[in-house]
Amino acid sequence: MNIPKHPLNRRTFLRGAGVAMGLPLLDSMLLSGRSPLRAADGSPGPGDVRRMLAICSPLGIHTPFLFPEKSGTDYEVTPYLEPLQPVRQKFSVLSGLRHPDVDGGHSAEMSYLTGAAHPGQPSFRNTISVDQYAAERIGHQTRVASIALSANGVGLSYSRSGVRIPPEQRPSKLFARLFLEGTEEEKAAQMRRIQDGQSIMDLVREQTAQVTKSLGSEDNQTLDQYFTSVRELEQRLVSAEEWAKRPKPVVDREPVTDIEDRADFTGRMRLMYDLIFLAIQTDSTRLITFCGAGGNEVVDLQGVDDGWHNLSHHGKDPDKISKLAIIEKEEMRLFAEFLEQLDAVKEGEHTLLDQTAILMGSNLGNASAHNNTNLPIITAGGRGFRHGQHLAFEPEKAPPLANLFVSYLQHLGLEVDDFSTGKGTMTGVMG
Repeated sequence: MNIPKHPLNRRTFLRGAGVAMGLPLLDSMLLSGRSPLRAADGSPGPGDVRRMLAICSPLGIHTPFLFPEKSGTDYEVTPYLEPLQPVRQKFSVLSGLRHPDVDGGHSAEMSYLTGAAHPGQPSFRNTISVDQYAAERIGHQTRVASIALSANGVGLSYSRSGVRIPPEQRPSKLFARLFLEGTEEEKAAQMRRIQDGQSIMDLVREQTAQVTKSLGSEDNQTLDQYFTSVRELEQRLVSAEEWAKRPKPVVDREPVTDIEDRADFTGRMRLMYDLIFLAIQTDSTRLITFCGAGGNEVVDLQGVDDGWHNLSHHGKDPDKISKLAIIEKEEMRLFAEFLEQLDAVKEGEHTLLDQTAILMGSNLGNASAHNNTNLPIITAGGRGFRHGQHLAFEPEKAPPLANLFVSYLQHLGLEVDDFSTGKGTMTGVMG
């Protein structure tokens, strides 16, 4: 191995440009004792229109009203599955699943889409969420790489470094981002930001080229892989510039007004679902996460006179459970309404629901006990999935929930066999 006279610092090259963009770890850098920061693989996926939507109910779903007693395709209809029966052949309910080593009650919300272990521990560091893993590869194919939404302020999406991506909570802002043309000044500012990113890529290429002659073959191979990632990022920036020049889609809807009243659970959730539908219908993005409503508010539904969070900690009190069921059945009714809306719109030979693999569930299996096992999971839509069934797994022998994420990534056209704790597709889900 050829050793440069001065060990390379991963941030030396771009300090003079006022930015800090690190290089990959090279053998030459081991002399300086610096840690690696691996570059993301931004390889693009195929051009087929495939989408993914992940939804979380942060206060859980009362599983005795969700899971049928019988497995298979002739399961009996439970109270929570009743609203979904018009699309029975396009969804399945899965019981017995969990993320291995994910505990901590409400803290497990952080690991819902990542599968990272022990989120309740002080030393916890999250990993990339499945939507962002996909966005690195196919996000450039649409105007918006991915959308993170929340009705309660908590986001589900995490970057490769495990940092939570701030979710959009205001439907009005999302509508403006997707469908309203900005002023000429705003458009110019956006173009400058994109072009600044391209100039940084040029600087990376120029300044790293200065050291390649002094590196060994292994370092040159590593650096070549890094250049590949840089070139792919450049391509995404070019794509972003092209999107910025195109008119935004026109939708037959007036700009929306946010619903400030948290008690209006139905209105707030329906408004979010309407915008998710529009984002899918206009192909503005193919990757969406949505953390639903759920807090201390007393929701405006007949028969409910206690806070949602308090009802979720029912302690098996029949009165609390009956009131909780009013809220959660409305939650399922709104979800069913959304699925029917997707299934009513054709996209080529398929419907929008066929093109969109949807996860609906929670990080809590038993919210009253802060339990993170036997999670309530519904998978809907997507092509190549086997639906219309209750898949009941034995909790002690069940595959990890992340296996379902592998199935979703493959639905998106990505050639992957593992993600997080998932080491294959989910048994019984793929056709």
